[in-house]
Amino acid sequence: MAMEIKETDFQKGVKHLSENGASKLPDKYILPVSDRPNVHKEKPDVSKSSLRLPVIDFGVLQGPNRSRVLDSLSCACEEYGFFQVVNHGVPVEVIRRMNDVSSRFFGLPYEERAKYMSSDMTSPVRYGTSLNQIKDSVFCWRDFLKLVCTPLSDVLPHWPSTPMDFREVAATYAKETKWLFLRITEAILESLGLWDATATTPEDDEIMKQFNEGSQLMVVNCFPPCPEPDLTLGMPPHSDYGFLTLLLQDQVRGLQIQHKGKWITVEPNADSFVVNVGDHLEIFSNGRYKSVQHRVFVNPEKPRLSVASLHSLAFNSMVGPSPKLIDERNPRRYKDTDFATFLEYISSCEPKKKNFLESRKLT
Repeated sequence: MAMEIKETDFQKGVKHLSENGASKLPDKYILPVSDRPNVHKEKPDVSKSSLRLPVIDFGVLQGPNRSRVLDSLSCACEEYGFFQVVNHGVPVEVIRRMNDVSSRFFGLPYEERAKYMSSDMTSPVRYGTSLNQIKDSVFCWRDFLKLVCTPLSDVLPHWPSTPMDFREVAATYAKETKWLFLRITEAILESLGLWDATATTPEDDEIMKQFNEGSQLMVVNCFPPCPEPDLTLGMPPHSDYGFLTLLLQDQVRGLQIQHKGKWITVEPNADSFVVNVGDHLEIFSNGRYKSVQHRVFVNPEKPRLSVASLHSLAFNSMVGPSPKLIDERNPRRYKDTDFATFLEYISSCEPKKKNFLESRKLT
């Protein structure tokens, strides 16, 4: 039997709606026709509508063929803004435990999840729905748990205490993804000509120290089965704030990236990470590497879970183009920015207008 949707139910999130048998999409979630995904209307030609991202073999990156892999990495960042990392060194057990504990968290009764609901965007732990449930006029079909990860010892006591192993599992996962981020960042800097793995200078050490002491934010996303998936999205088109995002996704398709003017579905690859260039890396590279718009469509039958680990410099750091990448032929293309500017921007606008990067470009 279809439940009667009350205004307060929107604030409780889509997991709550799904658990209570919502059989039609409430008006609050219905996108204007021009913004709808249309991925379920007909069976598309999968070969044309889906994409295997460029694959970076982390094991080979650490070996004698590093320069060849760096070339592939550079091409991926320039052309797609996305790549997939395999043989990454993060233990499979750590990944599977993170998936498992995330699933169990979203399986808790609503009252338990609601303990972490907050509209404070600076809170060390925050459970919510859509993107900004205070400002959004149309909600997206997503619930999330955001965890600030830096400094870990300070924020850990605020993280959920149920399931009982949540803090221990999530903290281990955060440390492992931070380690992987630092290794990928070294490769990114080397591909830009800003780092030499064989002969690091004090200047190189200083920039890596800044990333080592930088920010990390984990977002665990839950996309329950959706009764009318062609009318809504799990996440609207957006680019990621930060330097790099490491995404762990399950085997249910949902992530799409904008490539050559079309929305292309990224095929899941078990136990690998999808890594994407964030706004900060596009700014830092002075536009050479691209922070690409992406979105998430939802499934009529299957739930989908993902864990995004967003990394950058410290929240109070200013990010601007690297001086080494600016010259007469390649003039400065972006203003400096910081986290406070970003928070102010996203707090003040609708999700479909949330293209923060455009506001940083110098005309």
